[in-house]
Amino acid sequence: MEAAAIPANAAHHDHHGPPEANRSSRVDPQMLGMMLFIISEIMVFGAFFTAYFFIRVVHNDPWFPINGVELPKLVAGFNTAILVSSSLTLHWAETCAKKGNRFGLKAGMLTTFLLGLTFLFVQINEYVHIGFAPHDHAEGSIFYGLTGLHGAHVAIGLTLLAIVNIRAFKGHFTPENHLGINVPGIYWHFVDVMWLVVYFTVYIL
Repeated sequence: MEAAAIPANAAHHDHHGPPEANRSSRVDPQMLGMMLFIISEIMVFGAFFTAYFFIRVVHNDPWFPINGVELPKLVAGFNTAILVSSSLTLHWAETCAKKGNRFGLKAGMLTTFLLGLTFLFVQINEYVHIGFAPHDHAEGSIFYGLTGLHGAHVAIGLTLLAIVNIRAFKGHFTPENHLGINVPGIYWHFVDVMWLVVYFTVYIL
């Protein structure tokens, strides 16, 4: 009886440090963290949209054109198609990762990164040729504020996609372990959806 108690005591003393955290949620901690981060980002965008609608409703001046300058709706529409396409290629890459298709994973992730980079380049080029600056009028300030905020999120997303691409080409992901694609993927899909809201609100309405 005493001999049986000794291994039990020894096993009890082998554990060092605090006990493991109780996971009451079935959501993976990394995924939960990303979802909470996205919720906070929605609040940030909400503050900018509040300023936008305040200007549209309260300000007496027209939204655009202003001083003969119109927003480049056609270019923005083309850029929107590019960003939406990047969500599709990302979904393809995620599906390939789950099926163990390494070529599809690498091709999809690389295409997604290049499409996102193209979107950011076109947006910067739009700023260069648009014909007004943020300090010219309130409408210009909120235009640059909203589109620039989104552009910053695209830049962050591209950084995450670059990391995923490097890991994909090194063979880090498997059908059983591809959380490193899903978590950044959630962020990139959020960036795409948010751009649709920005595009239809700022350029179309």
